[in-house]
Amino acid sequence: MADAPYDVVIAGLGAMGSSAALHLARRGVRVLALDRYAPPHDHGSSHGKTRLIREAYFEAPLYVPLVRRAYELWHQLSAEIGSPLIQPCGALMIGTPDSAVIAGTLESARHHAVPHERLDAQEIHRRFPPFTPLDDMIGVHEPGAGLLEPERVIALHLELATRSGAALMYGCRLERWESADGGVTIYTDQGSFSAHQLVLACGAWVPGLLPQLPLEVERQVLHWWIPARTPEAFRADRMPASLWSLHDGTMFYTMPDTGHGLKTGWHHHGERADPDAVDRTVSRAEHAAMTDLLRRFVPAGKGTRRESQVCLYTNTPDQHFLIDRLPGEPRVLAVSACSGHGFKFSSVIGEVVADLVTTGMCAFDLSPFRLSRFGRQPIDA
Repeated sequence: MADAPYDVVIAGLGAMGSSAALHLARRGVRVLALDRYAPPHDHGSSHGKTRLIREAYFEAPLYVPLVRRAYELWHQLSAEIGSPLIQPCGALMIGTPDSAVIAGTLESARHHAVPHERLDAQEIHRRFPPFTPLDDMIGVHEPGAGLLEPERVIALHLELATRSGAALMYGCRLERWESADGGVTIYTDQGSFSAHQLVLACGAWVPGLLPQLPLEVERQVLHWWIPARTPEAFRADRMPASLWSLHDGTMFYTMPDTGHGLKTGWHHHGERADPDAVDRTVSRAEHAAMTDLLRRFVPAGKGTRRESQVCLYTNTPDQHFLIDRLPGEPRVLAVSACSGHGFKFSSVIGEVVADLVTTGMCAFDLSPFRLSRFGRQPIDA
Protein backbone atom coordinates (compact mmCIF):
# COMPACT_ATOMS: atom_id res chain seq x y z
CA MET A 1 0.00 0.00 0.00
CA ALA A 2 2.85 2.36 -0.78
CA ASP A 3 0.50 4.57 -2.78
CA ALA A 4 -2.07 4.97 0.02
CA PRO A 5 -3.69 8.41 -0.42
CA TYR A 6 -3.39 9.16 3.29
CA ASP A 7 -0.60 8.74 5.77
CA VAL A 8 -3.06 8.41 8.64
CA VAL A 9 -6.79 8.20 9.23
CA ILE A 10 -8.09 9.47 12.57
CA ALA A 11 -11.44 8.09 13.73
CA GLY A 12 -13.08 10.46 16.21
CA LEU A 13 -12.71 14.24 16.41
CA GLY A 14 -13.36 14.99 20.03
CA ALA A 15 -10.67 16.17 22.43
CA MET A 16 -7.87 13.81 21.40
CA GLY A 17 -8.72 13.29 17.74
CA SER A 18 -9.06 16.99 16.92
CA SER A 19 -5.75 17.76 18.60
CA ALA A 20 -4.01 14.87 16.84
CA ALA A 21 -5.38 16.06 13.49
CA LEU A 22 -3.91 19.51 14.08
CA HIS A 23 -0.48 18.30 15.24
CA LEU A 24 -0.16 15.81 12.39
CA ALA A 25 -1.35 18.20 9.69
CA ARG A 26 1.15 20.81 10.86
CA ARG A 27 3.93 18.28 10.32
CA GLY A 28 2.91 17.84 6.71
CA VAL A 29 1.29 14.45 7.29
CA ARG A 30 -1.57 13.57 4.92
CA VAL A 31 -4.49 13.30 7.34
CA LEU A 32 -8.06 12.13 6.87
CA ALA A 33 -10.10 12.62 10.05
CA LEU A 34 -13.62 11.23 10.53
CA ASP A 35 -16.45 11.69 13.00
CA ARG A 36 -19.93 10.20 12.98
CA TYR A 37 -21.31 13.57 14.08
CA ALA A 38 -20.30 17.19 13.43
CA PRO A 39 -17.95 18.22 16.24
CA PRO A 40 -17.97 19.93 18.57
CA HIS A 41 -21.10 18.00 19.58
CA ASP A 42 -22.76 16.80 22.78
CA HIS A 43 -23.04 13.08 22.00
CA GLY A 44 -19.79 11.92 23.56
CA SER A 45 -17.31 13.12 26.18
CA SER A 46 -15.97 16.42 24.83
CA HIS A 47 -18.58 19.00 25.78
CA GLY A 48 -19.91 20.71 28.90
CA LYS A 49 -18.81 24.36 28.52
CA THR A 50 -15.93 24.14 31.05
CA ARG A 51 -13.24 21.59 31.92
CA LEU A 52 -10.70 21.85 34.71
CA ILE A 53 -6.93 21.84 34.19
CA ARG A 54 -4.77 21.27 37.29
CA GLU A 55 -1.26 20.08 38.18
CA ALA A 56 -1.61 18.61 41.69
CA TYR A 57 -2.98 15.43 40.21
CA PHE A 58 -4.54 13.12 42.80
CA GLU A 59 -4.93 10.33 40.24
CA ALA A 60 -1.14 9.78 40.14
CA PRO A 61 2.03 11.91 40.09
CA LEU A 62 2.96 10.38 36.71
CA TYR A 63 0.44 12.73 35.03
CA VAL A 64 2.14 15.93 36.20
CA PRO A 65 4.85 16.08 33.48
CA LEU A 66 2.15 15.49 30.87
CA VAL A 67 -0.11 18.23 32.21
CA ARG A 68 2.80 20.66 32.41
CA ARG A 69 3.48 20.12 28.72
CA ALA A 70 -0.26 20.50 28.12
CA TYR A 71 -0.15 23.91 29.81
CA GLU A 72 2.76 24.95 27.57
CA LEU A 73 0.87 23.94 24.44
CA TRP A 74 -2.35 25.66 25.55
CA HIS A 75 -0.38 28.85 26.16
CA GLN A 76 1.34 28.55 22.77
CA LEU A 77 -2.01 28.16 21.03
CA SER A 78 -3.40 31.09 23.02
CA ALA A 79 -0.53 33.28 21.85
CA GLU A 80 -1.10 32.17 18.27
CA ILE A 81 -4.77 33.18 18.24
CA GLY A 82 -4.28 36.22 20.47
CA SER A 83 -6.79 35.08 23.07
CA PRO A 84 -6.34 33.04 26.28
CA LEU A 85 -7.69 29.50 26.25
CA ILE A 86 -7.32 28.97 30.01
CA GLN A 87 -9.38 31.04 32.45
CA PRO A 88 -7.68 31.14 35.88
CA CYS A 89 -9.84 30.14 38.83
CA GLY A 90 -7.83 27.81 41.07
CA ALA A 91 -8.92 24.38 42.26
CA LEU A 92 -9.88 23.11 45.70
CA MET A 93 -9.82 19.41 46.53
CA ILE A 94 -11.97 18.67 49.60
CA GLY A 95 -12.20 15.51 51.71
CA THR A 96 -11.00 13.86 54.88
CA PRO A 97 -7.21 13.81 55.33
CA ASP A 98 -7.06 10.07 54.55
CA SER A 99 -9.23 10.24 51.42
CA ALA A 100 -7.64 9.33 48.09
CA VAL A 101 -8.39 12.79 46.72
CA ILE A 102 -6.53 14.61 49.51
CA ALA A 103 -3.69 12.12 49.92
CA GLY A 104 -3.13 11.86 46.17
CA THR A 105 -3.27 15.61 45.62
CA LEU A 106 -0.71 16.23 48.34
CA GLU A 107 1.54 13.47 47.00
CA SER A 108 1.62 14.95 43.50
CA ALA A 109 1.98 18.52 44.79
CA ARG A 110 4.91 17.65 47.02
CA HIS A 111 6.63 15.34 44.55
CA HIS A 112 6.51 17.92 41.74
CA ALA A 113 6.68 21.11 43.84
CA VAL A 114 3.26 22.33 42.71
CA PRO A 115 2.27 25.51 44.60
CA HIS A 116 -0.57 24.66 46.99
CA GLU A 117 -1.90 25.30 50.46
CA ARG A 118 -3.73 23.13 52.95
CA LEU A 119 -6.89 24.56 54.53
CA ASP A 120 -9.07 23.30 57.37
CA ALA A 121 -12.85 23.35 57.13
CA GLN A 122 -13.24 26.74 58.79
CA GLU A 123 -10.62 28.33 56.56
CA ILE A 124 -12.29 26.87 53.46
CA HIS A 125 -15.57 28.54 54.38
CA ARG A 126 -13.89 31.82 55.35
CA ARG A 127 -11.92 32.03 52.10
CA PHE A 128 -14.68 30.69 49.87
CA PRO A 129 -18.05 31.37 51.54
CA PRO A 130 -20.20 29.27 49.15
CA PHE A 131 -18.50 26.10 50.45
CA THR A 132 -19.62 24.51 53.75
CA PRO A 133 -17.49 21.41 54.32
CA LEU A 134 -17.95 19.06 57.25
CA ASP A 135 -15.75 19.71 60.27
CA ASP A 136 -13.51 16.70 59.59
CA MET A 137 -12.81 17.74 56.01
CA ILE A 138 -9.78 19.64 54.79
CA GLY A 139 -8.94 21.24 51.46
CA VAL A 140 -5.91 21.46 49.21
CA HIS A 141 -6.00 24.68 47.22
CA GLU A 142 -4.07 24.89 43.95
CA PRO A 143 -4.13 28.55 42.86
CA GLY A 144 -2.68 27.88 39.41
CA ALA A 145 -5.54 25.72 38.13
CA GLY A 146 -7.97 26.99 35.51
CA LEU A 147 -10.77 26.25 33.08
CA LEU A 148 -10.82 25.29 29.39
CA GLU A 149 -13.86 25.59 27.10
CA PRO A 150 -14.12 22.22 25.33
CA GLU A 151 -16.41 23.26 22.48
CA ARG A 152 -14.27 26.28 21.69
CA VAL A 153 -11.04 24.27 21.83
CA ILE A 154 -12.30 21.52 19.52
CA ALA A 155 -13.67 24.00 17.00
CA LEU A 156 -10.30 25.77 17.03
CA HIS A 157 -8.34 22.54 16.57
CA LEU A 158 -10.49 21.57 13.60
CA GLU A 159 -10.29 24.99 11.96
CA LEU A 160 -6.50 25.09 12.27
CA ALA A 161 -6.15 21.45 11.15
CA THR A 162 -8.15 22.24 8.01
CA ARG A 163 -5.99 25.28 7.31
CA SER A 164 -2.94 23.02 7.61
CA GLY A 165 -4.27 20.58 5.03
CA ALA A 166 -6.19 17.94 7.00
CA ALA A 167 -9.23 16.47 5.25
CA LEU A 168 -12.22 16.26 7.62
CA MET A 169 -15.36 14.17 7.08
CA TYR A 170 -18.41 14.56 9.33
CA GLY A 171 -21.37 12.19 9.48
CA CYS A 172 -18.97 9.34 8.66
CA ARG A 173 -18.93 6.25 10.90
CA LEU A 174 -16.02 3.83 11.11
CA GLU A 175 -17.26 0.25 10.77
CA ARG A 176 -14.11 -1.86 10.52
CA TRP A 177 -10.59 -1.95 9.15
CA GLU A 178 -8.17 -4.43 7.59
CA SER A 179 -4.39 -4.36 7.73
CA ALA A 180 -2.52 -5.65 4.70
CA ASP A 181 0.35 -4.79 2.36
CA GLY A 182 1.97 -2.35 4.75
CA GLY A 183 -1.15 -0.27 5.31
CA VAL A 184 -4.72 -0.17 6.56
CA THR A 185 -8.02 -0.14 4.69
CA ILE A 186 -10.71 1.68 6.63
CA TYR A 187 -14.35 0.84 5.92
CA THR A 188 -17.01 3.40 6.78
CA ASP A 189 -20.66 4.00 5.99
CA GLN A 190 -19.41 6.57 3.45
CA GLY A 191 -16.99 4.28 1.63
CA SER A 192 -13.50 2.85 2.14
CA PHE A 193 -10.16 4.63 2.46
CA SER A 194 -6.56 3.50 2.53
CA ALA A 195 -3.80 4.82 4.77
CA HIS A 196 -0.52 3.80 6.27
CA GLN A 197 -1.84 4.10 9.84
CA LEU A 198 -5.12 4.36 11.75
CA VAL A 199 -5.68 6.26 15.01
CA LEU A 200 -8.74 5.24 17.05
CA ALA A 201 -9.84 8.26 19.09
CA CYS A 202 -13.54 7.38 19.18
CA GLY A 203 -14.06 7.73 22.92
CA ALA A 204 -17.24 5.96 23.99
CA TRP A 205 -17.39 4.09 20.67
CA VAL A 206 -14.03 2.35 21.15
CA PRO A 207 -15.53 -0.47 23.29
CA GLY A 208 -17.81 -1.35 20.38
CA LEU A 209 -14.85 -1.50 18.02
CA LEU A 210 -12.61 -3.35 20.49
CA PRO A 211 -14.99 -5.50 22.58
CA GLN A 212 -12.11 -7.67 23.81
CA LEU A 213 -10.83 -4.81 25.97
CA PRO A 214 -12.15 -4.26 29.51
CA LEU A 215 -13.60 -0.81 28.75
CA GLU A 216 -16.85 0.50 30.16
CA VAL A 217 -18.95 3.49 29.12
CA GLU A 218 -20.49 5.40 32.03
CA ARG A 219 -23.35 7.88 31.87
CA GLN A 220 -22.73 11.17 33.69
CA VAL A 221 -25.11 14.08 34.29
CA LEU A 222 -24.04 17.75 34.31
CA HIS A 223 -26.14 20.57 35.78
CA TRP A 224 -25.94 24.37 35.66
CA TRP A 225 -27.63 26.50 38.33
CA ILE A 226 -28.57 30.12 38.84
CA PRO A 227 -27.40 30.60 42.47
CA ALA A 228 -30.08 31.43 45.01
CA ARG A 229 -27.92 34.02 46.78
CA THR A 230 -24.84 36.17 46.17
CA PRO A 231 -24.30 35.18 42.52
CA GLU A 232 -21.13 37.28 42.39
CA ALA A 233 -19.52 34.85 44.86
CA PHE A 234 -19.70 32.10 42.20
CA ARG A 235 -17.64 33.90 39.55
CA ALA A 236 -14.35 32.37 38.47
CA ASP A 237 -12.37 35.26 39.96
CA ARG A 238 -13.82 34.52 43.42
CA MET A 239 -14.69 30.81 43.55
CA PRO A 240 -12.34 27.96 42.63
CA ALA A 241 -13.41 24.78 40.94
CA SER A 242 -13.85 22.07 43.54
CA LEU A 243 -13.84 18.29 43.81
CA TRP A 244 -15.42 16.80 46.93
CA SER A 245 -14.69 13.31 48.27
CA LEU A 246 -17.59 12.32 50.53
CA HIS A 247 -17.54 9.88 53.41
CA ASP A 248 -19.19 7.13 51.37
CA GLY A 249 -16.47 7.32 48.71
CA THR A 250 -18.54 9.17 46.11
CA MET A 251 -17.24 12.35 44.51
CA PHE A 252 -18.88 15.43 43.07
CA TYR A 253 -17.53 18.65 41.62
CA THR A 254 -18.43 22.28 41.13
CA MET A 255 -17.13 24.76 38.58
CA PRO A 256 -17.56 28.51 38.88
CA ASP A 257 -19.96 30.55 36.81
CA THR A 258 -18.37 31.65 33.53
CA GLY A 259 -21.63 32.92 32.07
CA HIS A 260 -23.66 29.71 32.11
CA GLY A 261 -24.30 29.32 35.83
CA LEU A 262 -22.73 27.21 38.58
CA LYS A 263 -21.78 23.83 37.08
CA THR A 264 -22.09 20.68 39.18
CA GLY A 265 -21.91 16.93 38.62
CA TRP A 266 -20.97 13.58 40.09
CA HIS A 267 -17.51 12.29 39.23
CA HIS A 268 -18.07 8.62 38.33
CA HIS A 269 -20.76 6.49 40.04
CA GLY A 270 -23.00 6.66 36.96
CA GLU A 271 -24.68 3.69 35.31
CA ARG A 272 -23.26 1.74 32.38
CA ALA A 273 -24.37 3.03 29.00
CA ASP A 274 -24.45 2.31 25.29
CA PRO A 275 -23.33 5.49 23.48
CA ASP A 276 -25.89 4.89 20.72
CA ALA A 277 -28.79 4.28 23.10
CA VAL A 278 -27.95 6.30 26.22
CA ASP A 279 -30.83 7.98 28.05
CA ARG A 280 -30.21 11.70 27.65
CA THR A 281 -33.19 12.70 29.76
CA VAL A 282 -32.28 13.95 33.25
CA SER A 283 -34.75 12.55 35.74
CA ARG A 284 -36.39 14.22 38.70
CA ALA A 285 -34.45 11.87 40.98
CA GLU A 286 -31.13 12.97 39.47
CA HIS A 287 -32.11 16.60 39.87
CA ALA A 288 -33.18 15.99 43.47
CA ALA A 289 -29.93 14.19 44.35
CA MET A 290 -27.81 17.08 43.14
CA THR A 291 -30.13 19.58 44.85
CA ASP A 292 -29.56 17.74 48.12
CA LEU A 293 -25.77 17.85 47.65
CA LEU A 294 -25.89 21.58 47.12
CA ARG A 295 -28.12 22.02 50.19
CA ARG A 296 -25.50 20.24 52.28
CA PHE A 297 -22.27 21.62 50.85
CA VAL A 298 -22.94 24.66 48.63
CA PRO A 299 -26.25 26.01 49.97
CA ALA A 300 -26.15 29.42 48.29
CA GLY A 301 -25.85 27.66 44.94
CA LYS A 302 -29.10 25.74 45.43
CA GLY A 303 -31.15 27.99 43.20
CA THR A 304 -32.89 27.47 39.88
CA ARG A 305 -31.60 24.74 37.60
CA ARG A 306 -30.74 26.38 34.31
CA GLU A 307 -29.72 23.39 32.21
CA SER A 308 -28.70 19.74 32.37
CA GLN A 309 -26.75 17.55 29.94
CA VAL A 310 -25.61 13.95 29.71
CA CYS A 311 -21.92 13.21 29.16
CA LEU A 312 -20.09 9.89 28.74
CA TYR A 313 -16.97 8.60 30.47
CA THR A 314 -15.08 5.71 28.87
CA ASN A 315 -13.32 3.95 31.73
CA THR A 316 -10.47 1.49 32.05
CA PRO A 317 -10.44 -0.76 35.15
CA ASP A 318 -7.67 1.30 36.78
CA GLN A 319 -8.99 4.64 35.40
CA HIS A 320 -5.69 5.38 33.67
CA PHE A 321 -5.51 6.26 29.99
CA LEU A 322 -5.19 3.92 27.04
CA ILE A 323 -2.50 4.89 24.50
CA ASP A 324 -1.01 1.94 22.65
CA ARG A 325 -0.66 0.02 19.43
CA LEU A 326 -3.05 -2.90 19.15
CA PRO A 327 -1.53 -6.39 19.54
CA GLY A 328 -0.94 -7.81 16.09
CA GLU A 329 -1.96 -4.47 14.54
CA PRO A 330 1.18 -2.29 14.66
CA ARG A 331 -0.40 0.26 12.32
CA VAL A 332 -3.43 0.85 14.57
CA LEU A 333 -3.02 3.18 17.55
CA ALA A 334 -5.76 3.35 20.21
CA VAL A 335 -5.99 6.71 21.99
CA SER A 336 -9.01 6.71 24.21
CA ALA A 337 -10.56 5.61 27.47
CA CYS A 338 -9.60 8.72 29.41
CA SER A 339 -11.79 7.66 32.35
CA GLY A 340 -13.34 11.06 32.87
CA HIS A 341 -10.18 13.12 33.38
CA GLY A 342 -8.64 13.51 29.94
CA PHE A 343 -9.68 16.78 28.34
CA LYS A 344 -6.99 18.94 29.95
CA PHE A 345 -4.36 16.68 28.36
CA SER A 346 -5.70 16.85 24.82
CA SER A 347 -3.12 19.40 23.67
CA VAL A 348 -0.21 17.17 24.69
CA ILE A 349 -1.88 13.88 23.71
CA GLY A 350 -2.29 15.28 20.21
CA GLU A 351 1.45 15.96 20.19
CA VAL A 352 2.16 12.47 21.54
CA VAL A 353 0.04 10.90 18.78
CA ALA A 354 1.91 12.93 16.16
CA ASP A 355 5.23 11.74 17.60
CA LEU A 356 4.13 8.08 17.64
CA VAL A 357 2.73 8.22 14.12
CA THR A 358 5.76 9.93 12.61
CA THR A 359 8.67 8.53 14.65
CA GLY A 360 7.30 5.69 16.79
CA MET A 361 8.57 7.43 19.93
CA CYS A 362 7.60 10.29 22.23
CA ALA A 363 9.08 12.25 25.13
CA PHE A 364 6.94 10.63 27.84
CA ASP A 365 6.81 7.24 29.52
CA LEU A 366 3.60 5.71 28.21
CA SER A 367 4.04 2.34 29.91
CA PRO A 368 1.23 3.01 32.45
CA PHE A 369 -1.16 3.42 29.51
CA ARG A 370 -0.29 0.25 27.60
CA LEU A 371 -2.72 -2.52 26.78
CA SER A 372 -0.43 -5.12 28.35
CA ARG A 373 -1.68 -4.18 31.81
CA PHE A 374 -5.01 -5.80 30.88
CA GLY A 375 -3.38 -9.02 29.65
CA ARG A 376 -2.62 -9.79 26.04
CA GLN A 377 -5.74 -10.56 24.03
CA PRO A 378 -6.18 -10.90 20.27
CA ILE A 379 -7.77 -7.91 18.56
CA ASP A 380 -10.17 -8.62 15.76
CA ALA A 381 -11.09 -5.68 13.56
